[in-house]
Amino acid sequence: MTSRILGLVRDQVLAYLFGTGAAMDAYNVAFRIPNLLRDLFAEGAMSAAFVPTFTHHLTTSGRESAWRLGNLVINALLVVTGALVGLGIVFAEPLVRLLAASDYTTDPGKLQLTVQIARLVMPTLALIAVAAALMGMLNSLRHFFIPALSPATFNVVTIISAFTLVPLMPSLGYHPIVGIAVGTLVGCVAQLALQWPTLRREGFRYRPVLDWKDQGLRRVLVLMGPGTIGLAATQVNLLVNTMLATGEGEGAVSSLGYAFRLMYLPIGLFGVSIATAVLPSVSRHVAARDEGQARGTIADGLSLMMMLNVPATVGLMVLAVPIVRVIFERGEFTPAATAATAAALQLYALGLIGYSVVRIVSPTFYALGQNRIPVIVSIATVGINAILNVILVQVLGFTGLALGTSIAALFNATTLYVLLRRRLDGLQSARLGMSFAKIVLASAAMGAAAWAAGRQLELLVAGDQVLLQIVRLGASIAAALVVLAAAAWALRIGEFTRAVALVTRRLRRA
Repeated sequence: MTSRILGLVRDQVLAYLFGTGAAMDAYNVAFRIPNLLRDLFAEGAMSAAFVPTFTHHLTTSGRESAWRLGNLVINALLVVTGALVGLGIVFAEPLVRLLAASDYTTDPGKLQLTVQIARLVMPTLALIAVAAALMGMLNSLRHFFIPALSPATFNVVTIISAFTLVPLMPSLGYHPIVGIAVGTLVGCVAQLALQWPTLRREGFRYRPVLDWKDQGLRRVLVLMGPGTIGLAATQVNLLVNTMLATGEGEGAVSSLGYAFRLMYLPIGLFGVSIATAVLPSVSRHVAARDEGQARGTIADGLSLMMMLNVPATVGLMVLAVPIVRVIFERGEFTPAATAATAAALQLYALGLIGYSVVRIVSPTFYALGQNRIPVIVSIATVGINAILNVILVQVLGFTGLALGTSIAALFNATTLYVLLRRRLDGLQSARLGMSFAKIVLASAAMGAAAWAAGRQLELLVAGDQVLLQIVRLGASIAAALVVLAAAAWALRIGEFTRAVALVTRRLRRA
């Protein structure tokens, strides 16, 4: 939660300083290149391939074997990502030209700025690859807090750079946005450094060893190949969105970026957190050949995820405009930018459940050794998304890209869930279906309450001052949560009851 809130603060700072203008578009386009490779190669594939293999070594061979595998994986990542970083720096301009629309690259100033930023942030790929390996080891050792907190250091450094490096850049002959690029690079170093002490206390020691013939390393690399494709749908779809959005005028790329990060906030708080806890447990059950326990763990994770993210979906759709206005509308972020970002947010929110389900289901296939299934589904998802986006951008403009991506995410999640249920001979689908129906009903009542409260508060507490906007939004959310709790109690939603009981116990202990 700390990491995600600081990420939101980071976005607020960037919105205040740069809005949705050309400089922010340049940063988003440039960072999309290493970010795509990072999310595919370093984070997504690393989690899917490394955590089950590392957990298996811990379970069957002990820590020394696991530490050796960790060193081999880190060094292999440094070699491979180092080569990719070098190629990215050398060929930054062709990559930008490939990524952006023709009218974007015909502006020499914007093109030069984008290429400069891309070269600065390219090394983040290698840094995050190693950080992901450390995170995987810590999660396998049941350390979740420090790995989850490590992105907070990235956000803190970026925020600091906004107030220190950005004002300094013009005096050095650079555009102010370059200060954010430098802060991004330093933040990735800090993200890695935060995790290292905890891992050392567990007994890990770095060794510069590399044996490409090692069976554990080969298993990780074999899984990472298709794993990269299997988890690629979201990031490749975002890449497609960026390519198409650069042809939709200034601000389209940035509006989509702000909207996606707002939508991703509940995924980061709930979807990713649940998936991070589920994967090591499922891997242990699979290693012990206990598919019954694996089914129960996955079903519990999915039901808890639905209880948290279905209401979040409805809330983001109903309150999109006031949320964007309260968070971003100041400085260079204008009311027009609010309207554009809110419209994209509403359509992105439709796919929130899809993104969260994939976070849990897709890595499970790799724990089961079924790596071909998510590969095939991911390829199909990317194709569907590309077709939808090309069509919808002609009808709805850049917001059509958000809708196409959401539809593709739901297709990806539904297909993977059905195939996983078949692979495990059931997934407690009746219980999940009943829970989902009840949660949808409760969320619909919550959404109606949020909308009605918002309308009434606009009449009772009129005014554009920030404090009044916060009061109206906070009161709308409070009313929505009260109705959600009442509906959950009336419908006897077990997941809601368990969540409240857990929070209550924690508060009593405190």
